[in-house]
Amino acid sequence: MKEQLNDISRNRGILYGVSVGPGDPELMTLKACRVIRESQVIALPNESLQDCVAYQIAVQAVPEIRDKEILCLPMTMTKDQKILDQCHREAAAQIREKLGEGKNVAFLTLGDATIYSTCLYVYERVKAEGEKTEIISGVPSFCAAAARLDRALVSGAEELHILPATYQIEDGIKLDGVKVLMKAGKKVARVKALLTEEGKKVQGVKCCGMPGEKTYASAEEIDEDAGYYSLFIVS
Repeated sequence: MKEQLNDISRNRGILYGVSVGPGDPELMTLKACRVIRESQVIALPNESLQDCVAYQIAVQAVPEIRDKEILCLPMTMTKDQKILDQCHREAAAQIREKLGEGKNVAFLTLGDATIYSTCLYVYERVKAEGEKTEIISGVPSFCAAAARLDRALVSGAEELHILPATYQIEDGIKLDGVKVLMKAGKKVARVKALLTEEGKKVQGVKCCGMPGEKTYASAEEIDEDAGYYSLFIVS
């Protein structure tokens, strides 16, 4: 029986959490490109590949992705934990079905899969069910933003704090060192007002490496509709 179980395990596919970087397809790693080429199924956290930013990045670096089997996994944008759990559970079940067919699945995710990634919620569920999994690291958005702004992110003994800007950041921006505000989303106007009130030194990038890229040299310059793909470096 044990040998039979091992045979079943060997015949199942592997789930890869594939980081595609912040936006510029030239920042995708060689390993990410190879894993995409070698995987039979490409999983996307969207209803369609046309609306999936991660896919639009990857297809520029790996045109062969167009010939792959696509598994669209809509991810609900909500903080309701019950709804999120159901969404992630359903996505994990669909991925496990493909793994059971012996297919490797590359789940594409923006930036790096280990940093505020929707992919990881599903990935961890699949992993907990005993499936083979592997994370393929990528260039984080805040590193790409610092490079775009032609500045060091941190140096010497400076501390670095990564803050999700959709939550309360009042205490976080008062910490010593450099603060990175990610995923501001619909809270950009609130973030701008707070940074302006606190008189913080701010630089930012909207859509780093993507069409519509724009940089900001101060809090006052921030567009209040800058949206989800905006990132701010506070010092």
